[in-house]
Amino acid sequence: MPASTFPEWIFDNSPIPDPFGKGQRAVDFIRALRHVKSTVAGRAFTLHPFQERIIRGIYGPCDADGERLVRKAFFGIPRGNRKTTLSAAMSLLHLIGPERVPGGEIVFAAGDKRQASIAFKEAREILTLDQRLVKATRIVNQRNAAREIESLLPGFESKLEVVSSDGSRQNGTTPSFVLCDEIHAWKEASGSEMMEVLESGLAKRPNGLMVIATTAGRGADGFAANEYAYARDVASGKVIAPSFLPILFEIQDSDDWTDEAVWHRCNPGLQYGFQDIKDLRNKAQRAKNMPSAAYGFQQYHLNKWHGNSRDPLFDMPTYDRRKLDDDEPDLEQLPAYIGVDLSQTGDLTAVAVAFRHGDGQITLRNTCFVPAADLEGRAHRDRAPYQQWADRDLIQLCPGGVIDQKQVEDHIRNLCATYDVQEIAVDPALARVLSQNLSDDGLPVFTHPQSAVIMSEATGNLVRTVNGELIRHDGDPVLRQHFDNVAVSSNPQSGLIRMHKQRSNGRIDAAVASAMAVSRAVTAHNKKSRYDDPDVIGLTCI
Repeated sequence: MPASTFPEWIFDNSPIPDPFGKGQRAVDFIRALRHVKSTVAGRAFTLHPFQERIIRGIYGPCDADGERLVRKAFFGIPRGNRKTTLSAAMSLLHLIGPERVPGGEIVFAAGDKRQASIAFKEAREILTLDQRLVKATRIVNQRNAAREIESLLPGFESKLEVVSSDGSRQNGTTPSFVLCDEIHAWKEASGSEMMEVLESGLAKRPNGLMVIATTAGRGADGFAANEYAYARDVASGKVIAPSFLPILFEIQDSDDWTDEAVWHRCNPGLQYGFQDIKDLRNKAQRAKNMPSAAYGFQQYHLNKWHGNSRDPLFDMPTYDRRKLDDDEPDLEQLPAYIGVDLSQTGDLTAVAVAFRHGDGQITLRNTCFVPAADLEGRAHRDRAPYQQWADRDLIQLCPGGVIDQKQVEDHIRNLCATYDVQEIAVDPALARVLSQNLSDDGLPVFTHPQSAVIMSEATGNLVRTVNGELIRHDGDPVLRQHFDNVAVSSNPQSGLIRMHKQRSNGRIDAAVASAMAVSRAVTAHNKKSRYDDPDVIGLTCI
């Protein structure tokens, strides 16, 4: 089992070296500050036990010359644990506190000005609550210009400034303290450059300190992921680096993310009311049946750094386990629901069929229609082996460069002639002619607009069916690729979920059609009247 990365030292009351008393003086300084959210008399800055241990862990240990051992700290913690407040207090420790140096440069660095200004605002509000500190500083807070705080202490004139995005602008600076806020949100190129420039500037200062304060991000590549990976290596003991302090409040591999004890372990501020436990419970309940929400819950509230860079539609290993061999003639006896994702111009069209079994399981089949023109080029762009799939009758090719709607219509008619089709779900925005033709022949067309509200419900029904291990499929590689190409986003205000491509050339047509078909198989069956049951006469069962 991998070694734990959890910072047990913060809670085990083990002694933290402080040979020169620098940890104690840092704690005393921060406690002498005031904070707008404080509930104690005089609005004194409340330094909770876990926060105090962090401060002591950074500033206490020193070498024989009295210089701080820690030169870089990676402070990873879930949202809502007031890491920015603590970071702002540390910045003032270096600007006007006992860690100040003559000509000091304190830098708040973030991916954009808005994010950088959050920590700046915290520091500014702390200062403005104490008239002694107001007199000792000068605050420059211009919306479209520099945001700075200058120390006016004689002999220790220093400056705190906000920087973002463009690392080249920081060339020539020699910061004494750097706060890197939410590095998971920094743009890769500019963020990497800014980090490199700030670190090289710190190297020119004796006893400089960088604190990376961030919630977990996504992806296994890039400078932010590399910083996190190094912090994990140090935390687990794989790498020995006395000058680097990892503080990782994160879920461990063996933890159950639904366990409230794990929530408290990862969120040390939860016991002090930093977060609403009822709100976390509601979010966790919603996340249990929705992989995208589960990924988000673990990332933002349990600080799990996901190796993949997107929210999946559902758990693909669960989907893969449901590859089952069905006897095709048996499907002819089951109610079938068709979902059609009709394309525009040269895009793909998908027709999915969901067969509902008596026990609630759903067998899923799919056919994609692909323009035959420039098939090799299309295969390269879409990263899909179309010719191989066509040779195996896994897709249907349409002559020319566009989808032949007559070919799609004939396929749907064949499905209706073979199976007990209850509904043909189509989006009227693109399928007006096809819908009319099928309806004219008495086929059960069902209007299924691909609006945000309706597709959110359809996507949710598909996800619950797969995660509940009620789906059955034959391992169709086309369908699997389309599912795997889906990224899911959730509207934080409405809660609606939406399927979209994780890359511009990734095809998801079969996933959309499948959501429509499966949703109708679930919804239409559940809404069927008891009067439609052949074993029911009036209200009397026979």
